[in-house]
Amino acid sequence: MKSIYMDRFIDSIEWIAAIFVGVVAADVFISIALRYFFSIQIPDSYDFGQLLLGITIFWGIAATSYRGTHITVDLLYANLNPLWQRVMDVFATLVLLFVVSVQTYTLFDKVVSTRADNVQTFDLRLPVWPFFALAWIGDIAAVLLIAVRTYRLIFHPELMKKRDELARAVE
Repeated sequence: MKSIYMDRFIDSIEWIAAIFVGVVAADVFISIALRYFFSIQIPDSYDFGQLLLGITIFWGIAATSYRGTHITVDLLYANLNPLWQRVMDVFATLVLLFVVSVQTYTLFDKVVSTRADNVQTFDLRLPVWPFFALAWIGDIAAVLLIAVRTYRLIFHPELMKKRDELARAVE
């Protein structure tokens, strides 16, 4: 029963990442259409594009880190037996958890310093720190999902197999 709630949480994070991808695409499309057809520019569209892309990247890290669907090179992995593949999965996930945790800490520092320095967008003078905070929340989601992945790889590998087979079927 608990895994159902966790799977819903994971799915919701993936939906949030997908929504941000859609927002970035809409921003780019609308900006180009307005500029090309009407010679109108959305104020701060470039800044918004950059900030939204940053948010999308961090939420995308959360989505791909849990599934393990990021780009990999399986030269060594493919030639190992299942036990050593699992050992390699656990080790790689622990390294990823450490790296993303440090990244989350440094991004939090960036959010705090950006707020303290009152950094604003160029045209509308909107504060930038809320965008950085959304990216930081995406990074927190990544740490949580990587921790769940690590737990499941160690204690419940059968839950990861179902997800991996589903991901491969989609590919």
